Amino acid sequence: MGGSALERDRRVERACHLLGAALIGAGLFHLAVFAVDGGPWAGPVSWRKPATFGLSFGLTLITVTWVASYLPLGGRLRAWLLGVFAVDCLVEVGGITLQAWRRVPSHVNRETPFDSAVSTVLAVGGGVLIVVLGVLAVAAFRPNPRVPADMRLALRAGFTTLVIALGTGAAMIARGVINVNTGHQQEAYEVVGFLKAAHGVSLHGVLVLPALAALLAFTGWNEGRRTRVVAVAAAGYGVAIAAALASSAVT
Repeated sequence: MGGSALERDRRVERACHLLGAALIGAGLFHLAVFAVDGGPWAGPVSWRKPATFGLSFGLTLITVTWVASYLPLGGRLRAWLLGVFAVDCLVEVGGITLQAWRRVPSHVNRETPFDSAVSTVLAVGGGVLIVVLGVLAVAAFRPNPRVPADMRLALRAGFTTLVIALGTGAAMIARGVINVNTGHQQEAYEVVGFLKAAHGVSLHGVLVLPALAALLAFTGWNEGRRTRVVAVAAAGYGVAIAAALASSAVT
């Protein structure tokens, strides 16, 4: 890789890390707002949403930027995907935060033209997330002998959990949209989070499992032993996701 290309990749990564840190900071700020202002933690209008979305999107942006360095992608494509993902993370958190300060629901809100526009932007942003992260997930399953087997397994399992998170997120929005389109706006707010537990658990497997593989590299264990440990951890993570899905099904 030429010097200019390497510098470009580093600039993109630095920008993603800085934006991720800023989003985490915004999430922590809204936790402080909640502590001062109070109000409900649950429900479609609460400080929980800008707090948890800021923390989750910030952490996910930093994580995806890190794990993307292990994927067999060209430098230009990787930089482009990360740039789009970073902008999308900012838009998603920004829209949710805007609506929180306006004291109105953010998702599936069609009560006014402005609220409908924000909801549409968030839905389109969700579609962009699916495309970008889907491309990265496919890359994780491509052969890449330069990466140790335990890390390859961790990346594949981690991106699988991330795809599950995207699927549960899309399912929640779809259910809310169906309620809105059938004239049940208030009911849409109540049911849109029906897979929230499974969505939250599956979202961060892409951090937990590769981080485990990275830490195992310092143990001095051989590749086969490290891979077996990652396999057990991935199976355990899968059980946790299944339990969260089962919990959602009975509530």
